[in-house]
Amino acid sequence: MLNFINPDTMAPPPSNFSHVVDVPDGTRMAFISGQVAIDKDGQKFEGFEAQCKQVLHNLELALAAVDMEITDLVRLNAFITDAGDVGAFRDIRDAWSGGHPAASTLVVVSALAAPGWKVEIEAVAARAK
Repeated sequence: MLNFINPDTMAPPPSNFSHVVDVPDGTRMAFISGQVAIDKDGQKFEGFEAQCKQVLHNLELALAAVDMEITDLVRLNAFITDAGDVGAFRDIRDAWSGGHPAASTLVVVSALAAPGWKVEIEAVAARAK
């Protein structure tokens, strides 16, 4: 069982995530590469909200491929290209995660690997063997 920790010696997180996730011995782990807003047919999505939702959908598909789900997420690393989208990102991520408090990092970058990409998210998941 994953142990989600927000020590009372630290400031509380500004949105739904944990400062620390303790993964016990004997846990199977999956590392998911950065996902962008492209579906399996190669369709690309425009606009931050649509891209963010497709990226999170892609993460769900990757988790399903290894028989895991959102509640197995240990860590999310997100990269966005516009600081003005921070609030929208947090709202979309928090709604998508259903209250699951994986450790999380959000970084605003000048660009992603392809023009037009506004968000990319990589993840780590863990499930008891």
